[in-house]
Amino acid sequence: QIVDENSQEDLWDAIRHRYVQWNITIIDGEVNRPPVRGDFLKVVCTSDTHELLENIIDLIPDGDVLIHAGDFTNFGDEGNITLFNELMGQLPHPHKLVIAGNHEMGFDHTEDLSIRRDKYRHEGTPEGWELLTNVTYLQDSSVEIDGVIFYGSPWHPLKGYPFYRPRHLIDHEWSRFPDRIDVLITHVPPLGYMDFYPNASERWGDFSLLNRVNDLRPKFHVFGHNHFNYGAQSNGPTTFMNVAAKNGTTKEVHIAPLVFYIAKQR
Repeated sequence: QIVDENSQEDLWDAIRHRYVQWNITIIDGEVNRPPVRGDFLKVVCTSDTHELLENIIDLIPDGDVLIHAGDFTNFGDEGNITLFNELMGQLPHPHKLVIAGNHEMGFDHTEDLSIRRDKYRHEGTPEGWELLTNVTYLQDSSVEIDGVIFYGSPWHPLKGYPFYRPRHLIDHEWSRFPDRIDVLITHVPPLGYMDFYPNASERWGDFSLLNRVNDLRPKFHVFGHNHFNYGAQSNGPTTFMNVAAKNGTTKEVHIAPLVFYIAKQR
């Protein structure tokens, strides 16, 4: 069954030989080790909890920064936004960064509701991000923590949802990225990096996002969206992390967050 009619799997098959890519061995949930010298941030990352953050809340390690890369609800309803906010408020991390995903209905004021999928047509909470009082909500925006720049962007190329942009226009959203990003947070993966959707043999990543990441060379790129490819990879300059907590097409949300360490810049 086709989910993304504009999936780029054929493109990736044709160009993958041009890209460096290797799997990172995850040890005790960590994708790297703390810097030997100097101060650092411990960053904890999850995504795609789909109203079940409480299922993994005991698996979330302490840290300096907690990232959630979108799809914390299924329909963007007020009750589940509020519950998510309350649960995030119970966690001890001094900094909590959240972006929206395609399931945060109502968060995208530019959305063309005429093309939203029928089952979601009347769902959502307009400006629902205003309920997220216990976190820093990032939407095409950044925050600096101890000199480290975190930037968040919710856009994706899956038609029928909030924050959709067709592939020939989505590069406009990536062009908003500032020249310096240390940690990039998107909902969608870059093409070819932990983005394969096996049920339809599709790749849900985006080629123009991959190009932008290669140009900017952030130290880390955190994302979710695809529930089948949890893990970490590297191309040398950038560590890519798919941190989706949901397991495949099941309703189970039980995959623990991943952790990375990054040196403070001041």
